[in-house]
Amino acid sequence: MTGWQFWVDRGGTFTDIVARRPDGRLLTHKLLSDNPARYADAAVAGVRELLDGSRDPVDAVRMGTTVATNALLERKGERTLLVITRGFRDALRIAYQNRPRIFARRIELPELLYERVIEVDERIAADGTVLHAPDLDALAGPLREAYDGGIRAVAVVCMHSHLHPAHEQAVGELARRTGFPQISLSSEVSPLMKLVPRGDTAVVDAYLSPVLRRYVQHVADELRGVRLMFMQSNGGLAEAGQFRGKDAILSGPAGGIVGMARMSQLAGFDRVIGFDMGGTSTDVSHFAGEYERVFTTQIAGVRLRAPMVDIHTVAAGGGSILHFDGSRYRVGPDSAGADPGPACYRGGGPLTVTDANVMLGRIQPGHFPRVFGTDGDQPLDDALVRDRFAVLAREIRDRTGDDRTPEQVAEGYLHIAVANIANAVKRISVQKGHDVTRYALTTFGGAGGQHACMVADSLGIRTVLVPPMAGVLSALGIGLAHTTAMREQSVEAPLEPASMPGVLRTADDLEAAARAELLAEDVTEDRIRVTRRAQLRYDGTDTALTVELAGPATMRQAFEERHRATYSFTLDRPVVVEALSVEAAGIAEPPDLSALAPYE
Repeated sequence: MTGWQFWVDRGGTFTDIVARRPDGRLLTHKLLSDNPARYADAAVAGVRELLDGSRDPVDAVRMGTTVATNALLERKGERTLLVITRGFRDALRIAYQNRPRIFARRIELPELLYERVIEVDERIAADGTVLHAPDLDALAGPLREAYDGGIRAVAVVCMHSHLHPAHEQAVGELARRTGFPQISLSSEVSPLMKLVPRGDTAVVDAYLSPVLRRYVQHVADELRGVRLMFMQSNGGLAEAGQFRGKDAILSGPAGGIVGMARMSQLAGFDRVIGFDMGGTSTDVSHFAGEYERVFTTQIAGVRLRAPMVDIHTVAAGGGSILHFDGSRYRVGPDSAGADPGPACYRGGGPLTVTDANVMLGRIQPGHFPRVFGTDGDQPLDDALVRDRFAVLAREIRDRTGDDRTPEQVAEGYLHIAVANIANAVKRISVQKGHDVTRYALTTFGGAGGQHACMVADSLGIRTVLVPPMAGVLSALGIGLAHTTAMREQSVEAPLEPASMPGVLRTADDLEAAARAELLAEDVTEDRIRVTRRAQLRYDGTDTALTVELAGPATMRQAFEERHRATYSFTLDRPVVVEALSVEAAGIAEPPDLSALAPYE
């Protein structure tokens, strides 16, 4: 290695940076993600501060970012057009009519990501029979009208395109000739069955990819000539040019999973619960020798079919606001963020979980970064925190008669936050058949160490692992991650010997495409490792479980073992291969982790 490397995790409150100097020494830096008075972009500012005039070259910058997540949550993506098979213009809006709150009298649907719909007169049957070729002449006018109206992103969703993409490709080519710079075909973005999640995934990709592209270009302009790589939701890295909206939703948290897994294994633990508590939220995860991924999920009211590390998030972070409504305590879900931040940040913010820890002496201002105040050089304001909790304790006493001290009030709020986190851990462990008492709790994130023992006690976990650089482990994990390409394809074939030649041919095609992507990113053939998996389900059901691709008997046995562990029963039914997924990873030379000892 001849130059610098920077591994950056841009979170909701703090941006964490781990830098590896040309001599192998590791440096860390932490700064507020939003501080418009001092800098426009925290990642770029942090890199420049760590370089501090160094003339050594920068080999690479690896980043995990919340840009796409924030754009989705705040509905600030690109103006998007949906082109869909005639008769299905409302299919994505109607969706599955799920009722998460079954007794709610007023159903509030999430805001749509697309602002206009064009129906294309086309239809292709599931067996590939063309019932009606796409009427491109009739489509050209509405497409031009949408383009002239300022829309620049289009998602194309046709029936059965996951098996027969020709009609989508024809519509996409017409959109390209019209001038649309962002075109997301569902058959390319998510070539899997089920129109609704496939369509939603294409819309998300069209909606977020331009936002990501602008951010990537901004960073590239600020750091000219530097190789940029971004963390994907699946736990692997992608070159900046391959980074897509659908793969960016869990970009930051995925780095934490990689760092948690690698550091836990180095410490001799291969069954761990990851506990990543940051300023805005807490992410919990399960690891038992391999990354657990989900292929269908719902985020911010939008269904996605894209491989993601399995993370459950709760709104309980260091910045979660403490509420008292006259009769009960409540923690979150709203957060003080980085601006104004918790009360102790000297920004005029409300009382938060962080303030409760300051009140109880679990955070000592003398050991916390001095990055607060107008000039960004002041410590935490613990005196203000004591005053604010004294006022809150008096309010509680006046309104309820509960004569608790300010310290007891702060502790009560912490118990509520810990209970929320413990319930999240049970969701990804106990509810999936794992005995959590046999695991270690690996804690990281800026607020993890303050709450790890309380969380472990509430779950019956006897071992807590605090790895080196736990406060910036997500950034370290981004540095330890491999370049990854994943491909998926619907199959819908019975799990029997007669079907296996076709299944294996599809897997070979997916592997060839994944390998080609890595080779195009300068990963050498000898460093590529491929994993092939099948998603199986019982015939007549719609819940698939993932197993390694092997012979029919081996896969059925593995499927039934997982089904019994997850649902406590098996069925006497045929098994169907619903889809295949292939993961190709470019195994990078690992950094010398012995350098973790003398980091600054």
